[in-house]
This record gives sequence, C-alpha cells and structure tokens, in this order.
Amino acid sequence: MAEINVTPLVDVMLVLLIIFMVTAPLLTAGVPVNLPDSRAKPLEQDQKPVELSLDAAGKLFLDKEEVSEAALPARLEQLADRTERPQIFLRGDRSLDYGRVMRVMGELNRAGLNRVSLVTTEEARR
Repeated sequence: MAEINVTPLVDVMLVLLIIFMVTAPLLTAGVPVNLPDSRAKPLEQDQKPVELSLDAAGKLFLDKEEVSEAALPARLEQLADRTERPQIFLRGDRSLDYGRVMRVMGELNRAGLNRVSLVTTEEARR
C-alpha cells in the first residue's frame, strides 16, 4: 500500500493553530492601563505607532519601558529627529488627573510630535 496517512499531520497542525490563536492576543498586552470609554471609530494606521502610557500611579512608559518625567523630553526629541515622525498613541488611565495627561501632551507638542491619538476602549451600548 503506497498511501500516506495525513491524519496525524492534520491533528498536529490544528493543535498548533489553536495554541497560536490563544497566545497571540496575550503577546500584544502592554502596560496595564484602565482606559476610558469612547464611541470613536478605530484609526487606520500605516506604520507601527509609538505607545506612551500613563498608569494609575502616574508612571510614564514609552512603549513598554518606564521613563522618568525628567528624561521624557530627551526621549521625545530622539523620536522627533527621525526622518518620518511616528504616530503616538497616548494611553492614560481613567483615574488620572486631566492636568497630568495634558502636561504629557504639552511635552509631545514641544518636541514636534503632533500626530497624537488618545487610546480608549469601546463604550458598552446602553
């Protein structure tokens, strides 16, 4: 008999597919931030954005790396010196003071990074 039994191969591939489907959403998690709700539609993006996060304690994170408030202007200047300025996703915890978020936005504006998007979660239908 010259037939190849492909059933074990299909079984292994389906198990691998399930493993990747379960683990893929876990890989994109960043700094845990309780985002506010919004009814805005998602934005279209052409390149990977830079995430600037403020957690509930007020700590700053550039992508997933913690940055002190004193070092933030220098890091933003480095981003602004790129040939193509990146899209900035600003993620602020809902419990933060509005003035704290606005100070960070002021630093972004001073560095010349004007493509800033505020990240929210989708508001539940009521």
